[in-house]
Amino acid sequence: MMVARLMRLLPKRASIRSSSSSVKRLFSSRPSSSDVVSSTAADLAGVGDDDDEDGPVYSNPASSASEAVLLPTLLQPRVVVFDGVCHLCHGGVKWVIKADKHRKIKFCCLQSETAEPYLRLCGLDREDVLRRFLFVEGPGLYHQGSTAALKVLSYLPLPYSALSTLMVVPTPLREIVYDYVAKRRYDWFGKSEDCLVLKEKELLERFIDREELMARGRSDF
Repeated sequence: MMVARLMRLLPKRASIRSSSSSVKRLFSSRPSSSDVVSSTAADLAGVGDDDDEDGPVYSNPASSASEAVLLPTLLQPRVVVFDGVCHLCHGGVKWVIKADKHRKIKFCCLQSETAEPYLRLCGLDREDVLRRFLFVEGPGLYHQGSTAALKVLSYLPLPYSALSTLMVVPTPLREIVYDYVAKRRYDWFGKSEDCLVLKEKELLERFIDREELMARGRSDF
């Protein structure tokens, strides 16, 4: 009788082990974040440049299947989204490019369609960024206005990075100064009809929307 009982138990235990093994295979077969790399998405987001090797790309966890066509799977970290027709903003970008010897910061004109995924990731619209420029530091981490400016400075080499210590100044005080200048920037410094970087194409290598901008520039001729 013992032998007969053992014979009846063996198939059940084998079935349990088989089921457990299947569950493990199911979870282990899920691709890791490092495996989910799409060249198409990389092209849309401007990924794959030689100067981007110091920072990984990251995925947008909030995107749904229905948004896949509009929202690239992969975005880049440390991207400044700014008003590309503003002379003051363009001057600031040129200064950062010159100071950023390690090429850590990338840029995108707000007027480009390439900026849209970054805006959606941060829950912002274009009017928000016209008021205060955007710095997407990484997944779930973005800044605007004076805080964005100081965060950008923190990535630059010395002595420029030392200016980021101004972060100790209370945010409301910093934003009063920032907003005062931002509201008057067109009157004081001027505004262009199109993104100013099109007039200085040597800067385009630092722009994630360079292909879109170059196509726009060719269509003007």
